[in-house]
Order: sequence, then structure tokens, then C-alpha cells
Amino acid sequence: MKHVRLLALTEALPRASLALAETESFHPDERAPLESQLAALPGHAYRELYSQAHTRLDKIARLIAVDPPDGIGQVRVVDVDELRALDDWLGTLWGEASSYEEDFRRLDDAERLVKEQQAALQNFADLDIDLGMLRTKTRFLDIYIGLVPRENLRQLDGAVGLANHILHVYTQRGDNAHVVIVGPTGAKENTLGAVLAAAGFQSLPIPEGLDREPAELQRDLDAQRKTIAEQRQTLRETLDDWAAPYRTRLVEARHTLMLAEPLVTLDPSLRSAGHLAHLAGWVPARAVDQLRQRLSETLDGAFDLRVRNPLPEERHLVPTVPVKSRLLAPFAMLVNQYGIPAYGEVDPTPLFALTFLLMFGSMFGDVGQGAVIAMAAWWLRGKLKGFWPFGVMAGLSSIGFGVLYGSVFGYEHLLPALWMSPLSDPLLMLSIALGWGVVFLAVACLLAIYNRLVVSNWTGALFGHHGIVNLIFYLALIGGSWQLGHGENLGLLPSVLIVLALGALAVYSWRQQQAPVGEKILVVFIETLETIIGYVSNTLSFLRVAAFSLNHVALSIAVFTLADMMGAFGHVLTVILGNIFVLVLEGGIVMIQVMRLQYYEGFSRYFSGDGHAFAPIRFGRGPS
Repeated sequence: MKHVRLLALTEALPRASLALAETESFHPDERAPLESQLAALPGHAYRELYSQAHTRLDKIARLIAVDPPDGIGQVRVVDVDELRALDDWLGTLWGEASSYEEDFRRLDDAERLVKEQQAALQNFADLDIDLGMLRTKTRFLDIYIGLVPRENLRQLDGAVGLANHILHVYTQRGDNAHVVIVGPTGAKENTLGAVLAAAGFQSLPIPEGLDREPAELQRDLDAQRKTIAEQRQTLRETLDDWAAPYRTRLVEARHTLMLAEPLVTLDPSLRSAGHLAHLAGWVPARAVDQLRQRLSETLDGAFDLRVRNPLPEERHLVPTVPVKSRLLAPFAMLVNQYGIPAYGEVDPTPLFALTFLLMFGSMFGDVGQGAVIAMAAWWLRGKLKGFWPFGVMAGLSSIGFGVLYGSVFGYEHLLPALWMSPLSDPLLMLSIALGWGVVFLAVACLLAIYNRLVVSNWTGALFGHHGIVNLIFYLALIGGSWQLGHGENLGLLPSVLIVLALGALAVYSWRQQQAPVGEKILVVFIETLETIIGYVSNTLSFLRVAAFSLNHVALSIAVFTLADMMGAFGHVLTVILGNIFVLVLEGGIVMIQVMRLQYYEGFSRYFSGDGHAFAPIRFGRGPS
């Protein structure tokens, strides 16, 4: 990535912005230039006009469908006078269109009121009496209408009887009973209120207007909704007739605003002094020559372009160019959920994709089920958008390991295994999973070391978490454990390396602490213990790779055991339902476990994720 500084005539900024948008390689740098003379902000008036015109067009588009233009078409400069004229025309047009919006809003309010009345009426549909009578206050009767949980109904009935009131249940829906409580007005009214509250009574107010027989009210409300729908249809036809002459020009207006977007996007980055304008940004090194050539063609050589490498203190400002590969794009989306790679940091996407597919396939290896996953992703590619290759590749990985395991929809006799079924040798599967974990963690540490060396963080690369000393300790621990596992002693070399590595980490931690001696000793002891336990537990965490491969086979055995208890039809149905269960439940769990291993065991070691993505100005991107 290169930092570029463009000096051009202020009047040439619209043309320069179009050239930058066409190359799609310029990420603006919003920092003010060092030259104090370049303090003016030349693009604000243009931006305000654009924003107002864009807002008015969006309001109009809510009423009138405005098709997007077919591509960017001919590229031309939109000057401030053209933008002002467009804004004035859109303002006039919106002044006329707003009356239609008010009419639609009135119809919406009327329909919402009718719906609310219908919803309220539904609560009293089974109470076949004049609702107006229930709304009328009397001197001698208290009337309560509401909902009570069914489990409290019997207790409430008894309590209401003690208060000389009558409880009538007129309908029951779900977990609630709809009740009417009637009784004399008197001294026990306060007591009854406490009883109703304790029983979970919820009052149902009778809205104004619902003072007639429910069936008659329902007919009137249905008629009102039909009338509102007819009025809306008539208003829509009137609006379409009014808008017909303006549709073509509205499409042209959207095209004009698209051409104005690049300059508006650059507005926070623009500075000027009189006739001279300054613009800075970040450009991929491979695109600098193309950008220089396009500016030369557009500005006839009347510009100055300075290019330099990013300074060390600017590293956190440099954007990261995202992965372009279509196959890696869905994996990049998952990586970005954790964070954006910082500039110079190793992009984990290729490693993430490879290790994700290997772990998923090994944990969910089955030819038939993998084929279902792949075909489902292909079938739903319209809905999955750019994410469908992820499903296809996960399915293919499952198919590949299914061939190794000799498993087809759980059947292990249809296809000869190229290797073996996981249950044939569980100890071997667990050993392979541990070995995989060791390699994975070692590579993660190497990447962490590399990322620190890139930014000249020598101390962090040596003594930091998952640095060189940590890696030496871990490899020595693994080597010693290997020897212990084969009946030998820990070994002199692993023992010496473990002691030296832990000692170096303890000394480094001691020197970093600014605290009393007792507190230093406690912190060093805890950190040393955490290092030992952390690497051991992280390695053992990869046993889940083998555990789920074994679990996958065990679930299939359970399905076939149940199927063998059924008849011919029951056997087939059980196998089908069992495979669906395995696909949905275990497939989802395996996906979660793989993501957990990637994020926690991998990314937490070497991936900071505190960068920001390369976002060049381009047509149709809109202002930031």
C-alpha cells in the first residue's frame, strides 16, 4: 500500500474525483495536510446540495418507483450549478408529491384504527351482549372484564364469591381465560382489587365505538377496510398518472447523483488554498501507475502526485485490501466477524479456509450427507448469495473424508473405506487429533511471532504471549510428553528447555511489574501456571476433532439400531429421519465447534483484527 498526495486546481476537483472513482483504487485519508495554508474546505457546499437532493429523491422514490440507471453510462462532470438546478426541481416535485403522501398517511391511520377496533372486538367476540352496556358505569354494580391465567381460575372464583361477586368465563384461549366479574358496589371493592391483582387479572378495556352487537360491528369494520382499500387503489392510480411524465427524468436524476457521489465522498478529505486543492489517500502499489495515467488523461497534466511508503506511525491508518478470490470470499466474511486484518498482518483467510474444511470434513465425514450439504448450498445459491461456495466446499470436504471412512448416509458396507472407519481405532483417531492440535498451535505461534516482527516489536516477538520463548516451552513440553507416553523419562533436553523458557518468562514478567515484592511473586506464579495450563488445555481441546468423528459414527449406529427394530417401511423412514437429524443437529454442532477452535485457539494467538478494510471511492458507493 502507498500513500499518495494529489495537488490539483480547485476547479478541477470534480474531474479528479471522477478519475479516482473510475480506477476504484483510492481510499481517502481524512487527516489535514501539514501545510497550514491548505485550510479551506472546498467541498462542503457541494455536499450539502447533494445531500438535500439525494434526500428529496429518496422521499419521492417512496411514492414513485424509480428504476436504477443501466450502469454508470457516460462519465461527465456534474458542476454545482447543475446540482443546484436538480435540487430545485426535486424540491418542487416533492412539494407536489407530498400531498399524495399525506393522503396515504391518512388512509394508513384510518386502517390502523379499524384494525385496532377489530383486534379489540376479537376479545369480546364470544360475549354476545351489548358492549355499550358494559362500558356504562352504574351506581350499584361493579363490572370487570379481562384475562386470567387458567391455573388461577378456580382460586379466583372462590375469592370472588367471598366478595359477593359473580365470575363468568365466556371463552378460553391458550393459557388465558376471558372473564366477566359482576357484583354490588360496596365496602369490599378494595379487597376485590387486591384479589384480582394476586390472580394475575388483566383488564380488557372496551374501546369507544364498540357499543353495538359484535357481529354487526364486525360487518361494519370489514366494510370500512374494504372502502379504505378501494380509496388506496384509486389514489395509487391517480399518483401513477401524475408521475408518468416524470419517471424518465427521475432516472436521469439518480444517474446525475451517482456521478456526483465521488466528489461528495471525498469532501472530508479535501483541503484547499485559493485555487490549489489538496487530497491524500491510500492506493495499492500495483494501482499507482494506472491512477497516475488516468489523472493525466483527465486533468491534462495539471496536477502533482506524490507517492511514498507508509510511515511506521501511520501503520494503524493504512487500510487492508480484502480477499478477492470468489472461493475465499465466504471464509473472509467469517474472518471479518472476528476483525479486519491490520496492515502488514498475515491475512488468516487462506489458512482459516484450509483448516476449517479439514476439521469439518474429519468431524463430519460421510459421502451421502456431504453431498446433501453441497447440493443444498448449490440449490439455495440465490438466497445464500456469495456464501454458497462455503456450503459446497464444506460438503465436498465431508464427501472426501466420507470416502476415507467408507460411510454413505451412515452405511459402512456400501463403499469400501480408503482408510478406515473412525470407530475401528479410536486411540489412533485421538492421537491424530492431538497431533493436529500441536501443529495448529505451533503454526499459530509462528504467525504471532511474524506479525510482531513486521512491526519491529522485538520484545513482544521474543517474550510476549505465544512468542518465541512460549513456542520453545510448548515444543519442549510436547517432546517430553511424547517420551513419557512411550515409557521413557522426560528427557534432559526437554527438561532444560522447559525450565529455561519458564524462567525467562518469569524474569520478563518480574521486570514488567511495578508493585511490591509479594504481589510480584504472586503475579509471576499465576502467569507461569497459566502458561503451563493454557498450552495443555488448548492442545487437549483438539480432542474434540476426534470425538465428533467418533460421535458421528456412533449416532449412525444408533439410527440403524432403531431402524432394525422396525419393519421394511419403518426401517427406511427411520434411516431417512435419522440422517436428517444428524445433518441438522450434529452438522450445526460441528460447525460451532470448528468455529470455536478457529477463533479461540487460533485467532486469539496471532490475529489482532483491529485493522479497517480498504474502501475506495467508486460510483454507486454513496457518501460515507
